[in-house]
Amino acid sequence: MHSYRTIEEIDDSVETLYEIQKSKFITHLRHVETEEDAREFITAIKKRYFDARHNCSAYVLGEDSAKQKSNDDGEPGGTAGNPILEAIKKNGLTNIVVVVTRYFGGIKLGAGGLIRAYSHAAALGIDAATKLEMTPFAQLDVAIGYEHLATIEHYMRQNEIRSLDADYGEGVTLHLLIPPSELEKVTEDITNMTAGRATLSSESEQLIPIRI
Repeated sequence: MHSYRTIEEIDDSVETLYEIQKSKFITHLRHVETEEDAREFITAIKKRYFDARHNCSAYVLGEDSAKQKSNDDGEPGGTAGNPILEAIKKNGLTNIVVVVTRYFGGIKLGAGGLIRAYSHAAALGIDAATKLEMTPFAQLDVAIGYEHLATIEHYMRQNEIRSLDADYGEGVTLHLLIPPSELEKVTEDITNMTAGRATLSSESEQLIPIRI
């Protein structure tokens, strides 16, 4: 399991507008998990902007960014879809689809101008999105008596340890999220702080979204 970057999943898409030489470039982007999701989003944008000359797109999928695809949608080859794709890759993002809609303003931009325009429009959209680092954490469950709670909570604050909601009953069970490389040290520290009275168990690693 390794970390990767994506954008926050929201109900609506991110939208930005860029205008140059009377041409309008409207960018929409969204978090997606599958090719089907990406294609459905592209189709939806094309239906919404059916009167636009071009709806160019690109998407990157998979934790290793293995699946990448772009489409110029009628623009000269390599002047639209690929610049959008490169903007995604420059930001190191995956599980994302970007569509840039162009309303032609009557002034031709030329190949270089189109590449710069689509690249800038895509970058504006990406900048407007909330980006996440999907980070692997090991869950460490810590069962303690209430007499140790303040000590452990202070230790968590000092070491900026994240946690899930605790379980309270006769004792307390804390669910700490620890970087795998630090699990052994944290386990040892808590054991020492509680004089061995804490019951510790580790769960499988999971990916937790961290805003960047």
